[in-house]
Amino acid sequence: MLDNNTYNLMIQMVEENKSLWRIRDTYKRDSLGCDKCQAFWEKLERDKEEHIRELHELLKTHIGAPAGVR
Repeated sequence: MLDNNTYNLMIQMVEENKSLWRIRDTYKRDSLGCDKCQAFWEKLERDKEEHIRELHELLKTHIGAPAGVR
């Protein structure tokens, strides 16, 4: 069974990926014609990508590691 911290990291990874998908699939397209909004979504897209990378690294240290060795 996973500890709460690992589970929380996994849940956040899912949320960040879903958010990134919405930005790419819908939000950027819907904001065409507004340069400020396009710039905002592009910045947020980069931020989400970085959050996902960080979460991935954290999860690698927790999944598969024996309890108490984190």
